Amino acid sequence: MSARSSKPHEVVERALELSRADGCVVIADEQSTANLRWAGNALTTNGVTRGRTLTVIATVDGKEGTASGVVSRSAVTPDELEPLVRAAEAAARGAGPAEDAQPLVTGVKQAPEFTEAPVETSSAVFADFAPALGEAFARARAGGRELYGFANHELVSSYVGTSTGLRLRHDQPNGTLELNAKSPDRTRSAWAGRSTRDFKDVDPAVLDAELAVRLGWAERRVALPAGRYETLLPPTAVADLLIYQMWSASGRDAVEGRTVFSKPGGGTRVGEKLTDLPLTLRSDPNEPGLESAPFVIAHSSGGDQSVFDNGLPLAPTEWMREGELRHLTTSRHSAALTGLPVAPGIDNIVLDGGEDRSLDEMVANTDHRGPCLLLTCLWYIREVDPASLLLTGLTRDGVYLVENGEVTGEVNNFRFNESPVGVLGRATEAGRTEKTLPREWSDWFTRAAMPALRVPDFNMSSVSQGV
Repeated sequence: MSARSSKPHEVVERALELSRADGCVVIADEQSTANLRWAGNALTTNGVTRGRTLTVIATVDGKEGTASGVVSRSAVTPDELEPLVRAAEAAARGAGPAEDAQPLVTGVKQAPEFTEAPVETSSAVFADFAPALGEAFARARAGGRELYGFANHELVSSYVGTSTGLRLRHDQPNGTLELNAKSPDRTRSAWAGRSTRDFKDVDPAVLDAELAVRLGWAERRVALPAGRYETLLPPTAVADLLIYQMWSASGRDAVEGRTVFSKPGGGTRVGEKLTDLPLTLRSDPNEPGLESAPFVIAHSSGGDQSVFDNGLPLAPTEWMREGELRHLTTSRHSAALTGLPVAPGIDNIVLDGGEDRSLDEMVANTDHRGPCLLLTCLWYIREVDPASLLLTGLTRDGVYLVENGEVTGEVNNFRFNESPVGVLGRATEAGRTEKTLPREWSDWFTRAAMPALRVPDFNMSSVSQGV
């Protein structure tokens, strides 16, 4: 029997049967992807892939405490299954006591679809999108634009079984569309991206029209020096900043005095106002259009994620409510350590509570007091100082000058130095919340809904020669 012909739930059950450890968690991830790529207004490649990854987590209760061992492998055949289980057990016996050790989760209702076949994507997901893309190519060609980009759709069916009786299943669709338009001489470039579950809610014609406008703006060039500028951050840029903030919101690290969420003198900043705007930052596994796993799926331990929490139900969580910090991320272990509530990370993020105003309306609402910058997106974001969550990165594919409520040209790119917490604290206006694709983090995180933000003094620390 081949690895692909064996049913994932049967592989999970067999691995649990083979286990001789005191506790065992088995995760089978069935993944399929379909993609399209294009350049110069023509499709270049397309393909479909499938694969399986099996993760076995063994726990061993020793004299000094419980140890865990984790081993993950792809394309495991039936003959390789027992060696994989034994390798996880050997890793557990060879490890010291696990700091995050907790009893494995119990009492969660079994998923009735656990024994069903995994869902799979195929090229059929692009049945309506591909013809529309072809029409966009024709319009771009007629308008003197070249379109580049890719569309990717992924479906992952995760099966989680434990020696304590959990049998859980989650199907996660994930689609990304990135479209880049260039002038024929390659001196002007503009980008747009979308996240989607099924490619039924993305229209390449809409994106191409948006990019055509931006390439038109770029026909006039204005050189600006580094400095602090009033800046309009579009939803994609806000998402990239706040995703990094969420990744840095460890409750344990904050209690230990190592992050921007640590209170001087001890404790955390939970309960403090981070912004005067009535903004709420939240995650919800059942958020419409951004649905994610409703229980913990942890392939490894680290930070505030623990393999011992696999199967733990996830509930809607407000990280910030009307500007006030409410929760930091914790596992069961770090929650017990810090006294904070249990609040595991959730695979989506929403910032809402702004005005029902589009980015175009925010541009029109910009007065004449000084130059205002309209960004397209951020990239190459890196952390400079964890204590303040100071980040650095670059603007890309269009920074535009706004004067008297209109875009009047394109300016040069910049390197920025900003903290997401600082940006929230200084923002004076938030627009309408909408689904967006974070450009920098799209390989790891795609489920986000954000408003545009107006920041009066965004720090453009130096001029960048990038496009």
